[in-house]
Amino acid sequence: MLAFPDSRPRGFRRSPSRAEQIFNSVSVAVLVLFAIGWSWSIARARAAGATGVTPATASITSALTEGAAPSVAYLTDAALAALTAPARGESGKLRVRIQQAGTPITPILADTLPPGSVATFSSGAAAESTATFVAPKKPGIWNLAIKVGNAIKPLAGFSVITMRPATEKKGGRLGLYYIGNWPASRKGQPGVSYDPPTGFIEVTPQDQSTQLSDHFRLRDFLPHDQQNVWPKYIVVDMKMIDKDELVLQDLKEHGINVDGVRVMSGFRTPQYNAGGGDPRGRAALSRHMYGDANDIFIDSNGDGQMDDLNHDWRVNIADAKVICDAVNRVERAHPSLIGGCGIYSGTSAHGPFTHIDTRGYPARWT
Repeated sequence: MLAFPDSRPRGFRRSPSRAEQIFNSVSVAVLVLFAIGWSWSIARARAAGATGVTPATASITSALTEGAAPSVAYLTDAALAALTAPARGESGKLRVRIQQAGTPITPILADTLPPGSVATFSSGAAAESTATFVAPKKPGIWNLAIKVGNAIKPLAGFSVITMRPATEKKGGRLGLYYIGNWPASRKGQPGVSYDPPTGFIEVTPQDQSTQLSDHFRLRDFLPHDQQNVWPKYIVVDMKMIDKDELVLQDLKEHGINVDGVRVMSGFRTPQYNAGGGDPRGRAALSRHMYGDANDIFIDSNGDGQMDDLNHDWRVNIADAKVICDAVNRVERAHPSLIGGCGIYSGTSAHGPFTHIDTRGYPARWT
């Protein structure tokens, strides 16, 4: 067969058809319009201070714009940290959320999670999953993971604690643990609750080391009675823990080593508040019974009592005042955490300490 030589010059390219030219022109126009609209949106957001963009949205958007990011971009550590930011408090150092079993947990998780997301909870051999983001129906301490498609990512360093309902208390007891009974509800100052607790955190020997925040664990708030009775049941208000963490941060910024923070007294059951240990100075309606008060001191040198925080070569009530000064600064910066602060001198049984609470109105005493 004869083969005719190609008479087209080297480098010859076929001229596009008119249809192809129209298609290319329209495509370019669309891309230009899209780029203009995108730039305009960003400019408006910046001009408005980007008030409509949440940290979670920004984090997830950043992840999605990465070329190598598949659908699991939602599950980056940065995105999950942003999603749980509200639950980590004003200090950013809270590690748990405490709530009634079976109640919504959407305050933890922003609405920016993609459709089809599933929350998976695990506690020992138990596990629960929910697409509606409600807490597990059983009391316990739960690890939380988010599942999107085939990808699953745990929320590192964060747990959900579901409480045992107070309605299960019989004769002042939950199981073998004697709690006692709260006084009848009464009206206090606006925003201050004297309602009995609606639920209790169940604490087992295995769970007592659970981190509530960077510096505090469940065991720090156990009453000092019924040592051999387990499980124990306590009430802890995370606003108080949040305030504690901010106070420690303030002290650290003023050159004080806070690694040795100690809780001398945390939650008190009504029966313990009435007669356990040394009852002097205890109010009949102590905030300790409502889980939003604790007495702390700093013992970073490990000698069992308050450190010399003001560096005057003595340990006395003046060192407790140093902590109260930090409380004052924190309350000015965070009015939602306002409450009481009392400073106490040392006795033969203990060194000086500082009482901190989040009762809802300012109170100071010595």
